[in-house]
Amino acid sequence: MFSAPPTPISATETLADLASSLGADAVGWTAARIPASAVAQYAGWLEAGRHAGMGYLERQLPARADPASRLEGVGSVLVLGISHAFAPPPVPTGGVRLGRVARYAWTPDYHDQVQPLLTRLEQEAAQLGVRARGYVDHGPIMERLFAAGAFLGWRGKSGMTVSTRLGAFVTLAVLLTDLPWEAEEAGHPDRCGRCTRCISACPTAAIGDDRTIDARRCVSYLTIEHRGPLPHEWRAGVGDWLLGCDICSEVCPWSAKAGPLARLLEPQARLAYPDLSRFFGVSERQFEREWAGTALLRPRRKGMARNALTVLGNLPAQHEAREQARPLLLAGSQDPVWEVREAAAWTLGQWAEADLLSPLLADPHELVRATAAQARAGLTEHIQRQQA
Repeated sequence: MFSAPPTPISATETLADLASSLGADAVGWTAARIPASAVAQYAGWLEAGRHAGMGYLERQLPARADPASRLEGVGSVLVLGISHAFAPPPVPTGGVRLGRVARYAWTPDYHDQVQPLLTRLEQEAAQLGVRARGYVDHGPIMERLFAAGAFLGWRGKSGMTVSTRLGAFVTLAVLLTDLPWEAEEAGHPDRCGRCTRCISACPTAAIGDDRTIDARRCVSYLTIEHRGPLPHEWRAGVGDWLLGCDICSEVCPWSAKAGPLARLLEPQARLAYPDLSRFFGVSERQFEREWAGTALLRPRRKGMARNALTVLGNLPAQHEAREQARPLLLAGSQDPVWEVREAAAWTLGQWAEADLLSPLLADPHELVRATAAQARAGLTEHIQRQQA
C-alpha cells in the first residue's frame, strides 16, 4: 500500500513498487518538510533532558530540522515500514535462558538487513535520473514524522509509530529524493482514541502525556544505551527485560490485531532467548565474535552481564531458576569489570546471599562497596524485622 505525489508518476510508482517487492511491508511518499512546531517540540524534549545520555541528539538537531542537509535539493521522501511482529521461535535447550529481549533484536541487526534494500533503491533511482539517499535509523532523520505524513501510521501515545495494519512493531527506513512534492499535506489520522494502555503499562512511568518518552527512566534506554550501573530506583522496573522493552507495543490493541506479519526480517531463537552464561567468563573480544551482527553488541559484554544480573535480582524468592542461575551470580561478583560486580552486589542483596556479599564490602571500587553496604544494611534490617 502506498500514497504518492502526483508528479512524476513513473518514478514514484517504480520506486514504491520496488520497495514492496524487496520486502517492505508498507510504503508511502510524503513531503521532505519538517514543520516548525515539530522542531520546537523536539527542542523542548531535549531542553528537558529527556534524551538522557544521548548527547548526540542535541548535536544533530539542526540536521534533523533540515532534510536538505542530508540531500541537497530534497523534495520528497519514500518511507518504508518493515514489520518485526515475529511469531516466537522455539526456546533452545541448554544454558540459562531467562529474561526477555525486545522483538526487534530477535533478528540480526536490522540496519545490516535493510541497508541493501535502500542501496538497491538508490541504484534504481539513479537509473531513473533521481538523486536519492537512504537511511535506516542511522542518520539525523525524523522518520516517525515522515511515516505519519506518508500515511503509514500515526504517532501513538507511546511515541511509537502505530499502523492499523502492522501495529506498533514497525521498523522505519526512508529514501530521501529530489523528486518534487506538490500534493497537499495529508497525514494519517490518530487512531489511539481514549486508549491509554501503553501509558498505564509502562513499568517505570517513562511515557509522558505529550507522546514523548523520558529516556532517563525508559527500560529500553537503560538496558541498551545507558552506561554504568543502572539507577537503583529503576532496577525493579526493569523486571525481566534483558535487552530493550516491548511492553508499550505489546499492549497496543493495534499490535494484537496485526499478528506476525514480518517478511523481510526473520527471528533467531538464540537471539530471542540468549544464554545468559555467555556473558560471563569471556573477554570483550570473545563476546564480540559470538554476537557479531546483532543488537547485543550495543550494550557490550559488561552491559549484557549487568542486565542479566538485574534480571536475576528481580526473580521471585522461590523462583525455580534461582538455583540454576546461582553460578552466574558468583561469576558476576568476581567479574573483572566493576559495573558487573556492582550489579552482582545488588542482586546478592535481593537474594539475601550474605556470605557471597561480604567480599564485595572490600571491593577496590567505591560504588561496588557502597552497593554492597546498602545491600547488607537491607539484609540486617530484614533479619531484625523477622526477629521482632
